[in-house]
Amino acid sequence: MRNIKITLEYDGTNYCGWQRQKNAITIQQCIEDSISQITGDNTEVIGCSRTDAGVHARGFVANFFTKSKIPAEKFKYAINSNLPKDIVILTSEEADNNFHARYNCLGKTYSYTILNRKIPSAIDRNYVYHVKNRLNIDYMMEASEYFIGTHDFEAFKSKGSSVKTSIRTINSMEIKNKDHIIKIYVSADGFLYNMVRIIVGTLIDIGENKIEPRDVESIIKSKDRNRAGMVVPSSGLCLEEVFY
Repeated sequence: MRNIKITLEYDGTNYCGWQRQKNAITIQQCIEDSISQITGDNTEVIGCSRTDAGVHARGFVANFFTKSKIPAEKFKYAINSNLPKDIVILTSEEADNNFHARYNCLGKTYSYTILNRKIPSAIDRNYVYHVKNRLNIDYMMEASEYFIGTHDFEAFKSKGSSVKTSIRTINSMEIKNKDHIIKIYVSADGFLYNMVRIIVGTLIDIGENKIEPRDVESIIKSKDRNRAGMVVPSSGLCLEEVFY
């Protein structure tokens, strides 16, 4: 058996996330169906993450095992020929048989995009979260420093996760602001369920002067989900890069 590693990008608007489900269309299902058409086998594709409905990706990594003799670099063209236009395989390559897209992952970078102006966008509505109140970017940048490092992020986790520990290490956070577009980049060794979206919700509270930047420290220490911000919509979230 050969192990094929693929990197893909997708617009998650029309899908119920990555993981295959019985009564909904997902990214995993589309890719597995495409591979099956090519190889004739029922192939499980292992994803690096279980992105939620509406979440996008620019550098999602997955792998699958096959007996097919198709050259590894040709798989991307073959798979793409059967995929909808909002899912694209960027690269395909041979990987060691021990490679596992999820378990071998060392970290990820996510971005979140906010449209900060009075009027929403018609064209970009599926890729941003519209916040009409003017946000204090300086306060948000100051607050972002408190997230960096190894902490127990229990306060920034939605219910429904079965992880053994809520301790994670955020290596970096960057906030860019240009032409009413605020992009927040978060890199960490791993993420809890809705962790990035709750962090962004908290930063928005800070940007709207509802809480102080230094309050982030006490919110983290409290481990109290009720003290952190809301879960912002999935539309603004994008998986940018996966590290191995």
